[in-house]
Amino acid sequence: MANAALDSAQALIKAPLVHKGKVRELYDLGEHFLIVVTDRISAFDYILRPGVPDKGYVLNTLSKFWFDKTSDFMNNHVVHTDVEQLTDIVPDAAARELLKDRIMVAKKAERISIECVVRGYITGNGWRQYQQTGEINGQKLPEGLRKNEAFAQPIFTPAAKNDVGHDEDISVEQMKALVGEALTLELQDKSIQLYTLARDYCESRGIVLADTKFEFGIYGGEVIIIDELFTPDSSRYWSKDKYALDIEIDSMDKEPVRTYLAGSGWDKNSEPDELPQAVVEETSRRYKEILHRLMGE
Repeated sequence: MANAALDSAQALIKAPLVHKGKVRELYDLGEHFLIVVTDRISAFDYILRPGVPDKGYVLNTLSKFWFDKTSDFMNNHVVHTDVEQLTDIVPDAAARELLKDRIMVAKKAERISIECVVRGYITGNGWRQYQQTGEINGQKLPEGLRKNEAFAQPIFTPAAKNDVGHDEDISVEQMKALVGEALTLELQDKSIQLYTLARDYCESRGIVLADTKFEFGIYGGEVIIIDELFTPDSSRYWSKDKYALDIEIDSMDKEPVRTYLAGSGWDKNSEPDELPQAVVEETSRRYKEILHRLMGE
């Protein structure tokens, strides 16, 4: 039986809640933000019940791992991840133990409202676009590509972030109109280099990094990485031994939840029933598996 999942940290933290997302909670510490990564899991804009035990721990630990690994290449928003430095904000020792490895104190960067997506393989929404138009986000691609095929070079396919509703796929030219040509080219270049760095590391661990998304912000006049980095929620990971063309590859994330929901008869427009315990436990296992395979722990 899996342990109970952390649904919210609001009762544990003595600081103003700024934003409550689907998974993360953002608290105002004055000079910095406090990000708490919960075990909530979502699908089709609904928070599902129950949460997935250890999911928040995995997401936060992997983000810290990748922020550390890429820090020589590009600065990020991390100040520290030690809850024991927050005794004034989380005075209860049991609460700090619960939040251990689930928090990140972060710089207050000005968010750039573009989701920077890099695709190394043609799959998911990119494959669907290509089937219909021969393009992805307005980029013309060679004819005859097969599902899950690797691109000759990774491609950059941004999306405009919307606070309400879904993010909107846009072309690079549209991104230039929104944030300017110089910033667009910088973000495109940095995103592809970050993806390539992580892709090569994953390859050494028997994992395919199919695609990923980044968020960036401006801090002290410099572009830095914010939010999360190369987590199973922001990236599509495949085990190399399951990679094949022309099939639906079982990704190393919340695939058991997607599979269950697809077969459950849920209409996606009403509050879903609770997830079966077996689905929750298998999803928790998958999140921990990608952590162990990437970090070797």
